[in-house]
Amino acid sequence: MLILLTNDDGIYAPGLAAFKQELTLLGDVYVVAPATEQSGVGHSITYLTPLIVKEVFHNERCPGAGGGRWGWAVQGSPADCVKVGITEFCPRPPDLVVSGINSGLNAGINVLYSGTVAAAIEGAFFGITSVAVSLEYAEHAQIERAAHLARQIIQRTLKRKGPGPQLYNINIPTAALRGPPKVCVVPMNVTRYGDSFEKRKDPWGRDYYWLTGGPAPLVSRHETDLSALAKGMITLTPLDYNMTRQAVLAEMEKWQFRLSQRGSRRPAAARPGGGNRSGRKER
Repeated sequence: MLILLTNDDGIYAPGLAAFKQELTLLGDVYVVAPATEQSGVGHSITYLTPLIVKEVFHNERCPGAGGGRWGWAVQGSPADCVKVGITEFCPRPPDLVVSGINSGLNAGINVLYSGTVAAAIEGAFFGITSVAVSLEYAEHAQIERAAHLARQIIQRTLKRKGPGPQLYNINIPTAALRGPPKVCVVPMNVTRYGDSFEKRKDPWGRDYYWLTGGPAPLVSRHETDLSALAKGMITLTPLDYNMTRQAVLAEMEKWQFRLSQRGSRRPAAARPGGGNRSGRKER
């Protein structure tokens, strides 16, 4: 199996290193990741400036130490990494695209903002089964254990899924690392987060704003990713990037639009000179 591995925390992130070691148990892993952290960039891509790529080697920060290629560092977004990884650096189209392990959960509507999830979505665009994996932030998180659990979930999911490509989002709470983990297949919660801004002043007296606010309230009557994570369960959510609302589309297809072929006349006030038709200057 050929696996393309990326993230949004940067190519030197410990989550990516731990995940690469685990994924080598499944196949050959090619790393193409951002040169710097790209958290929260969503599905942005680079097309107005050149996409700079640098080949990175093991122990390159230690001169004289040996080691082969670690991967490619891309001066761009996670979606950029998947695009260039598939088209330029993988010897053939990968069988699996994996994004993570992200430092911080990507659940609820954060899925829409996440660079981690966007990278997996980009892989799905290419018709490749893709998985985003995120771990709840903790200063001393057990990243190796999270990578071990995530690899098992991916391995078992690949065995049980249908023949076509599929997109998945996995979130691991720190509570699941301490005892027997439980995996819960749930939808994403779409409740709006309690966003707010804290107003502050910089050293020169200028106002600036810092986004704050907690997660969405757990108001859903059914289990979602947020409620399952709150109970300490690992969540697995199948996603789709087709944003068409099919039920509304079916109704709108019955609509008929009869539009005028002639341009509408501008009102007098919109003409040059306004409403003064005599052309004389008003005093």
